[in-house]
Amino acid sequence: MMNPFDDNYFMKRALQEAELAFEKNEVPVGAVIVMNDQIIARAHNLTETLNDVTAHAEMQAFTAAADFLGGKYLNKCTLYVTLEPCQMCAGASYWTQIGKIVYGASEEKRGFKAMNTTLHPKTKVVSGILENECSLLLKKFFIEKRNLN
Repeated sequence: MMNPFDDNYFMKRALQEAELAFEKNEVPVGAVIVMNDQIIARAHNLTETLNDVTAHAEMQAFTAAADFLGGKYLNKCTLYVTLEPCQMCAGASYWTQIGKIVYGASEEKRGFKAMNTTLHPKTKVVSGILENECSLLLKKFFIEKRNLN
């Protein structure tokens, strides 16, 4: 029997979070954290709303997941995020010992790969899930930003 709760399913949930960020005039990045096919945390960028450069979707999700679990280690969890994590978020993922990171769009300049940021040695990474949808939302946001200025 096929599991309906696959990477595409959870990335669609992360995209819903990214759309909420878009509506708030935040860079549209969304994240969900999953454990045993259950979403235990949902988040999106809130850097403008909170006036906080650390309020990335992943950071918000890590905090919510740790609160839900009552502990800081997320080694049995998967982070689904619409954009490749930056150096800060990848560093935080190291400390959470997240079991798996699944992301949609790559970030060629500021992503953790471009910055040579080390993930936890046990963290698995899957990239390119719903990449087109994730990229299109980001492109739409920045095109609209440029046209307003």
